[in-house]
Amino acid sequence: MDSANASSSGPAEAGQPAAAGLSDRDGAILGFERHWWKYAGAKEQAIRDQFQMSATRYYQVLNALIDKPEALAHDPLLVKRLRRLRAARQRARSARRLGIEV
Repeated sequence: MDSANASSSGPAEAGQPAAAGLSDRDGAILGFERHWWKYAGAKEQAIRDQFQMSATRYYQVLNALIDKPEALAHDPLLVKRLRRLRAARQRARSARRLGIEV
């Protein structure tokens, strides 16, 4: 039994993707999006402090992440909400360009 437990926990600790197919960073980003409002200060500053990347890069990574089926399997409610918000922003941008009121 000990060898089975050791072999199943080994790759995840070695920096390999998690069992759900997400890297540690991807899981951390989803966790941050789920609870970002708990962090003091502006979200952009919390992104810089926690992930050492600009807000622009963070949102690029996040948008690519929510398109992955692994992310959907990891946290379906969060990913569907983020996809819905992204689609609403895209519709609003398109409507503004076309001069249509939404």
